[in-house]
Amino acid sequence: MSPTLQLFLIVSAALFCIGLLAALSRRHAIFILIGIEMMLAGANLNFIAFWRFSSEPHQPTGVMIAIFSIAIAAAEAAVGLALVISVYRHYRTTNVDQLDQLKG
Repeated sequence: MSPTLQLFLIVSAALFCIGLLAALSRRHAIFILIGIEMMLAGANLNFIAFWRFSSEPHQPTGVMIAIFSIAIAAAEAAVGLALVISVYRHYRTTNVDQLDQLKG
């Protein structure tokens, strides 16, 4: 049994939904960032699956988009973690419900 496009799309949708649930239901900023990363991984799986099962998979456009997306996700994780560390140093918590005093 070889994997089909439908199988990859189901796994990608499940990964995206789990990431969305994690990002919306968690209260700690670290778990929200992990949920966003899972959503990006689901989108990357879509890019690779559509590239692999297209009629002309010789040009690696899907792979290039996925690599570009991974680079953006790495930059987002670095900036997000820097913000979380900065907020933790000031407020001593990563609970986003308690961060209602953020003012310029």
